[in-house]
Amino acid sequence: MKTLLQRRQFIQGVAAGVGLAVVGPGRARTYAANDAIHVGMIGVGGIGVPNRHAIARAGGKIVALCDVDRQRLEQAGRDHPDARRWVDFREMLEKQAGQLDAVMVSTPDHTHAVASVAAMRHGLHVSCEKPLTHSVYEARRMAQVAEECGVVAQMDNEGHGSPRMRELVEAVRAGAIGPVREVHVISDRPAGWWPQGMDTRPPSTQPPAHLAWDLWLGPAPQQEYHDGLHPFRWRGWWAFGTGALGDMGCHFFDAPYWALELGHPVSVEAEHEGNTELSGPLRSVVTYRFAERQTSWGTRPPVVLKWWDGGRKPPRPEAFEDGDEVPGNGSVFVGDDGAMIVRNMADFRIVPGRRRQAFTPPEPYLDRAPGGDHRRDWLEAIRSGRRPGSDVATYSGPMTEVVLLGNVAIRSGLRLEWQPQEMKIPNAPSAEQYLERPYREGWEL
Repeated sequence: MKTLLQRRQFIQGVAAGVGLAVVGPGRARTYAANDAIHVGMIGVGGIGVPNRHAIARAGGKIVALCDVDRQRLEQAGRDHPDARRWVDFREMLEKQAGQLDAVMVSTPDHTHAVASVAAMRHGLHVSCEKPLTHSVYEARRMAQVAEECGVVAQMDNEGHGSPRMRELVEAVRAGAIGPVREVHVISDRPAGWWPQGMDTRPPSTQPPAHLAWDLWLGPAPQQEYHDGLHPFRWRGWWAFGTGALGDMGCHFFDAPYWALELGHPVSVEAEHEGNTELSGPLRSVVTYRFAERQTSWGTRPPVVLKWWDGGRKPPRPEAFEDGDEVPGNGSVFVGDDGAMIVRNMADFRIVPGRRRQAFTPPEPYLDRAPGGDHRRDWLEAIRSGRRPGSDVATYSGPMTEVVLLGNVAIRSGLRLEWQPQEMKIPNAPSAEQYLERPYREGWEL
C-alpha cells in the first residue's frame, strides 16, 4: 500500500490530467483489416458466459480462459476448445501475455482492479465488468494506469453503447424538458437477488472442492469460506461486493452522468436501514449534490441526484400524467418544463404528452457505437487506437468514483464534502478509511 503522501501525489496527477503517457505498449501494435484480436477471459462463469459469447460474436478470438472455479473453467473449455486454460490470472499473464492483445475481466467486484491493472501493466487492453472497481481509490488508480500504459480500457456497462442512450443524451441537451435540476435513480436491489444487512458471519465451511479459495479471495482479507458466497451471493458482503449501489449504479447513473456532464459532486449523504460493518444495507437513499458547471453545451444549473434502492422510490413528479409510474429500475429526470422517465439504462419517454409531442429531436451528432454494441466498440477502438465510449481514464473511472462515494457515505454515516483533486473529505476525515481498503500481501495494486 502506498503511503498517504505518495497516494495523494499520484491522485493529484491523475485529477489534473498532467504528466501521463498518451501512447504506450498497448497501443503500439497496428492491425490489418482481417487481423483477429486475441482476447483472454478472466472469469468465465456467471456474467462471463454472455461476455465471452459476445466477444466472439463481435470479432474477438478467445485464446485464454481463466477461472478459480474448475467446473466453470471446464465448461468454458468445451465452448472454446482451442483456448488455453488457467486458474490463476497472474500465471496466465506471465506465461501467455505475449499471445494476447486484450483481456476481459468478469470476476467478483473485489478482484476487478487487481486483474485489470495487472493486465494493463502487461500492455494489454482491458474491458472490465461493472462496477469498474471495489473502491473509490481503485477507480482513480485504474484511470492512472490506463493512461500510463496507453491501453484501450473500458468499463463493460452495456447501456453506454446503445443508440437509445445517445438519443437520450441528445434530447436532454436539446432542452427536451428544460433545465434539469433534479434526478432520481432507482433500483429494486438487493430485494431477492442476494441478502444484505448481516451483522455476523455464517459458520465456516469447507470450500467446494472445485474452487481455488485462496485465489478467489485475492486481495480481500484472509478468512475462511462460508456458505452463500460463491458463485453469486458475495455481493452483499463489503469485503467482496459493493451492495445494491455498486451493482446497479454504474448502469443507471450512466444516463444522467453523461447527459448532464455532472463531474464530481460537492457533497454526498445517505440514509439507510440495516447497514453493518460486514454487509450493505437493506435499503438506502443517497443524495448527491452537484454544483453549477460549465459543460460542452453551456452553463448548467446545480443538480440534486438521489439514489433509491431496496424498494424505496421517490414521489411522482408533477409532470407525470395518469398511467405514468416511477420505474422500479431506471431513472427520472425532472426539468423545469417536464420530466423524462428512463426504464433500465436508456429506454426513455418524455412527459407530459404535450411536451413530448412538441419536442423535435435534434439531428444525431454523438458518435454511434458500431452495431450499438459496447463490446464491438471496444474491439474497434483497439484496432484504431481511439478511446472507447466508456473509457476508463476519461469517463467510466470518474463515474465509478461518484457512484462508490455513496457507499462511503453509507458506511461512515456522515455527510461528505468531497475534494476530488486531493481525494479528501475535509469535513469528515474519518470517512476517508472507506475510500480504499488494505490488500493482502502479493495482491497490491
